[in-house]
Amino acid sequence: MSSNTSKQSRYGNLPLSFAKPLECPWTGIFLLTSPPFNKGSAFTKEERKEFGLHGLLPPNVQSLEEQVERAYDQYSSRQDALAKNTFMTSMKEQNEVLYYKLINDHLKEMFSIIYTPTEGDAIQNFSRLFRKPEGCFLNILDQDQVYDNLAQFGKPEDIDYIVVTDGEEILGIGDQGVGGILISVAKSVITTLCAGVYPSRTLAVVLDCGTDNEELLKDELYLGLRQPRVRGNKYDKFVDTFVQSARKLYPRAYIHFEDFGLPNARRLLDLYRPHMACFNDDVQGTGCVTLAGVMAGLEVSKVKMTDMRMVIFGSGTAGTGIADQVRDAIAAESEKSKEDAAKQIWCVDKPGLLMKSQGDRLTHAQIDYARDDKDWENISHDDLLSVVKQVKPHILIGTSTKPKAFTEEIIKEMAKHVDRPIIFPLSNPTRLHEADPKDINEWTKGKALIATGSPFPPVEYDGKKYEIAECNNSTCFPGLALGTILSRSRLLSDKMLVAAVKALAAMSPALKDPDKGLLPDVVDVREISVKIAKAVIKQALEEGLATEEGIPKNDDLDEWVREQMWEPRYRPLKRVTK
Repeated sequence: MSSNTSKQSRYGNLPLSFAKPLECPWTGIFLLTSPPFNKGSAFTKEERKEFGLHGLLPPNVQSLEEQVERAYDQYSSRQDALAKNTFMTSMKEQNEVLYYKLINDHLKEMFSIIYTPTEGDAIQNFSRLFRKPEGCFLNILDQDQVYDNLAQFGKPEDIDYIVVTDGEEILGIGDQGVGGILISVAKSVITTLCAGVYPSRTLAVVLDCGTDNEELLKDELYLGLRQPRVRGNKYDKFVDTFVQSARKLYPRAYIHFEDFGLPNARRLLDLYRPHMACFNDDVQGTGCVTLAGVMAGLEVSKVKMTDMRMVIFGSGTAGTGIADQVRDAIAAESEKSKEDAAKQIWCVDKPGLLMKSQGDRLTHAQIDYARDDKDWENISHDDLLSVVKQVKPHILIGTSTKPKAFTEEIIKEMAKHVDRPIIFPLSNPTRLHEADPKDINEWTKGKALIATGSPFPPVEYDGKKYEIAECNNSTCFPGLALGTILSRSRLLSDKMLVAAVKALAAMSPALKDPDKGLLPDVVDVREISVKIAKAVIKQALEEGLATEEGIPKNDDLDEWVREQMWEPRYRPLKRVTK
């Protein structure tokens, strides 16, 4: 991780400059119980005197590195993943810098603990595990209090990034009601960890609309509204009340919609995108990182974007989001309309291939990909194998959450017709993957270019090792957020998304060695985020969407971005009156 203080920065006077001392209004016990300011045993002798800490800490002064060593030993002693997740939550509630530094130093090991799949277990146990409440809890029965509830988190300039969920479709485990607050918290953490968005300037929100999860409704200890989900006009009014309140209270904030249900995710994104800078990770984030992997795969297999054929198995929020990003990229790379570009994509769901005759059974997001029935007369299209036989795709994407759906017969059928089949079983968690990369590699005799939704070890065939790329949204959405925040862009445009995708695809290790992963490793995510943020900022400037003044347009942009990224490092404290 780079240091912002290694040399005097030309941008040290920026409001978000990390090189500045941290202004602290707290002393004594109040300072030790404030996670953004607390250094614990790392407070210097001078700070202990200045801030009234004598007698409140053991006398030995430790470095951050020594604290990390102690904390890692304690973390390692926890018996299972959920216990480790609970320990990390406790750490975050005590010392913010130490929490992020510990993860940063053990990123590969801890990522699955603080995020999927373990965070999914924590969400399912939300009402059973005691923890300090974090974020903003809004419920649909108190719509008149939404503005006042949100107003408690700062002044208009204090919040840059808001993650909001209604908890209906969490991490492949479905409706978790009020427990969804933890996915908003986790996404905020990842954006700080991966892109240096200030943790104190993020806000996690849950919109509690009830739940259709019968287990939660019957659970007397459930902490949310024990009633069926409210839908229709009352739901839409609730969401809009939140959005308008957030925009009025925090006009510079970028809003990230997370894990909304299939009927609402795309619809709400389409409603608000033309009017403000917002993003849905399930619709756009999955699509962006998958498209980056597809672009790299097509480059390796020497197939043009305008010539490729893609089948997507699982046409929910993630599947149609991927289809949208690929369609838009095809249109951008050619003179094709979006309608014509969509003809290169075949979407398959539970009833089989999406067809126009399915009418009202198609979701808003699926309509663009429904095929004309006359084109499939007397041709079987009720299952994935039949579609693969007919389409002969270059690319097969899985977002179905149907384990082992990519059978040996399907994969071998695909490999008959293309030299380097590009196969992405993306469903999470691992137990829901459409196929194991090891099997795909063997069935295609090492020819497949594979990316997955969770980390997998390298695979071998005929004595040769192949790396498996992870389509991890965390390599994309944090950099997008950073670029949008720093530029203060009025909108997040299609071209800004494409700029992010191209920046990510350009870092593919497979471009230098086809046996390497199609996407860069998450351990390099800070550098990835810098490059994505720069690409997003440049595009926002080009489109006239950036409202921040003084953005450098030359090589200085790199330094300008890095100067405003938060780091897990103790800063000198400057005492101020509250």
